[in-house]
Amino acid sequence: MKGMKISYYVLGILLSLIFVESAPQAYRRDPGHPTWHHGAFQDVKDSVRSDVRQMLHSRAEVPFLVPLEVNVVLIGFNGNGGYRYTVDSQKLEEFLRVAFPAHRPSCLETGQPLDIEHHVVYNAFPVGQPELIALEEAVKGAMTPAGTAREVDFGREVPLFEVEATAVEPEFEKLYSYLFDLENGGFPVEETDRPRPTAIFVVNFDKVRIDPRNSKLDLDSLMYGKIPHLNEEELKNQEGGYIYRYRYNGGGASQIWLGSGRYVVVDLSAGPCTYGKIETEEGTVNSRTLPRLQNVLFPSPGASGESAHDIFIGKLASVIATTVEHVIAPDVRYEIVDMTTRLLVPIIVLQNHNRYNIMVKGHNYSVDVEAIEAEVKKMVHQGQDVVIVGGTHALHRHEKLAIAVSKAMRGHSLQETKTDGRFHVHTKTYLDGAILKEEMERSADVLAAGLLDVSDPSLSSKYFLRQTWMDDTEGTEDSIIKHKPLWATYGSKRQKEKRKRSEKRKPGDLFRTYGTRVVPVFVLSLADVDDNLMMEDESLVWTSNDVVIVLQHQTDKIPLSYVSELQRRHAIPSQVQRHILAGLASVVGGLSAPYEKASHIHSRPVVNWLVTAGCHPFGPFSNTTQISQLLRDVALRNAVYARVDAALHRIRETSEAVQAFAAEHLKTPLGEAVKGKKNKSSTDLWLEKFYKKKTNLPEPFPHELVERLEKYLDPRGAACGPFLFAIRSSVARCKHEQLRDTAELNVHTADDSLQYVDHVLASEREKMKCCSIEYKLPTHYSQNYIYAGILLAGFFVYFAVIFFASPVR
Repeated sequence: MKGMKISYYVLGILLSLIFVESAPQAYRRDPGHPTWHHGAFQDVKDSVRSDVRQMLHSRAEVPFLVPLEVNVVLIGFNGNGGYRYTVDSQKLEEFLRVAFPAHRPSCLETGQPLDIEHHVVYNAFPVGQPELIALEEAVKGAMTPAGTAREVDFGREVPLFEVEATAVEPEFEKLYSYLFDLENGGFPVEETDRPRPTAIFVVNFDKVRIDPRNSKLDLDSLMYGKIPHLNEEELKNQEGGYIYRYRYNGGGASQIWLGSGRYVVVDLSAGPCTYGKIETEEGTVNSRTLPRLQNVLFPSPGASGESAHDIFIGKLASVIATTVEHVIAPDVRYEIVDMTTRLLVPIIVLQNHNRYNIMVKGHNYSVDVEAIEAEVKKMVHQGQDVVIVGGTHALHRHEKLAIAVSKAMRGHSLQETKTDGRFHVHTKTYLDGAILKEEMERSADVLAAGLLDVSDPSLSSKYFLRQTWMDDTEGTEDSIIKHKPLWATYGSKRQKEKRKRSEKRKPGDLFRTYGTRVVPVFVLSLADVDDNLMMEDESLVWTSNDVVIVLQHQTDKIPLSYVSELQRRHAIPSQVQRHILAGLASVVGGLSAPYEKASHIHSRPVVNWLVTAGCHPFGPFSNTTQISQLLRDVALRNAVYARVDAALHRIRETSEAVQAFAAEHLKTPLGEAVKGKKNKSSTDLWLEKFYKKKTNLPEPFPHELVERLEKYLDPRGAACGPFLFAIRSSVARCKHEQLRDTAELNVHTADDSLQYVDHVLASEREKMKCCSIEYKLPTHYSQNYIYAGILLAGFFVYFAVIFFASPVR
């Protein structure tokens, strides 16, 4: 009897295990499941050398091509999503490859394009039905009622639901790990040095299935079951009679959001959403910005079904290209070549009151220095020390800083439309960051050294050095005398005098140690100021390439001229954590806001608010104090690109200097090359003296000099080949340390080459001051007339001999 009970017990366990195994599961990797691998990084070593030479010596400034792989993941476009719509992934991939093959980022600070161009390689592929149903379950469970909203344009009012994106983010992380095989140990051995894949999830959910009001439908049963087709009536009701939108951490409502990982979500079944700047059309997102399948299935009377599908594919490709240009490969904010090994970020709070202290923890307005330090460390290369210290100073104790704050107060007139439909003019006060920067930069080192001395005295001598024994030295930025090549000590007297006049010693006796970069963050904590006081462009942060200025005061909310749906966005000046992180991301990581892009046509940055929601601290529609892994990768890549761009610019400037010198002295005004003559021996000179009665001294044309400089520059240009090959092969995250070291070596080599060539050319120009080059028509010597006379006399004698000769009989 006891044995029968045990057997029944074992049988029950086995049946339960079988039931568990047979339960529908998503992200199941069956044997033989295809494994994703990189498709953009082939062996291109043979073409690198020719590309480098063409790039460095071409007058057209040909950029260097670097592959950039973008994975477009289609969710619900395999006949199982909304409207049962199907998209051919291969045709979409081909269209993207032809329409948007390359992207060349620029520098927002200078407006100039970089010497690097991305060759975009697209991989478009669909996901299976179980993964679609799992995502639909997650989105359905995260929907919360949020009132009502109108359908497209002036449609009817329908129920509105909002989805907190951070709640469904783990499900998208599961999909990302499943697609790119991250849960089973990562990539194959041959691809461990490749960058982590970047994905754009294009989503098409069935809104009837994910309707939160429909609790009877069991989505688990559809995970591996057959999804029924839709009839005409069901197709017309696919919108579900409601609208849902995403909000990332309570930010602006959107259909597109940047996740905390390496992906962007584009949900075509959500929305439509409208947001942007009031009374400004540039960059505004409306119901027509993103394609909608309702317009494809039920096109306007003048359009055919085939043309509607083509328009849909074109709009979808445009959204993907915009995401690539603004998020995956955005412009560089500041082209900073940071070759230091230590980074000091002092958060200096200047306050004109004693009512509260934002450095004290536990309040809503407190600054979390540890969280900021953790985020900054993720944006710098391994091996670079990062120290962040914070402290407060009374503004009235620093007279010059207080005067600078007073001078920086500015006002400008605004014309806004009120509820009565009329324009109303009013004056708005703001702080001019450019005026503050000039004075605050002078005090940054002194204040930072004081904070560091109080925080950790052992680090004070590591970052700063007080030198009172170098009063008679020439101005230098670092405390360590930098190495100079031997040829640099033989400059002309004029150059030395000019250098001495241009160099001015830094005031004070405090110097940064060699290899230290200081990025001060000034937080102006002000009281008794205008309630709507902000920085320029309705922001609470202002940055330059080496300083961050943040404004803080205790006003609850400041209405902005940005709107999300029917609600204005507000700035909260008491909370500065997000703005400090945004400023440091721009200055340290070179990150530009996802809505900004340099425009060469407009000669200014233009905005596009399409991808403005998500895991980033920029802009009025964001509300998070974190930076996604995708943007961290961009920051690390920007640091390498800045070094490469600087090295290529210096090498190209050196080559152009040699070519300009050759064009000045070795070419005629018509562009013809001046032929050089070898120096003649003393015997040749004596023969010319007795024969031509004139001695031609050696010509001062520097042919040999130019040839010697070209031979000097050729191996240095070729030295960029291995490094650029490493960039093109995209040996990214795990090889960033090697890339940084190689990049710094290339920059130093290019700097030395440029200085050497400038020195040699300047010396040669001084030598040639004794001579002046004149171009004349070739002169005819008198020997020509002698030869002509001899020739005529010969003819005369010949005809005379023939005439007087006796005839032959």
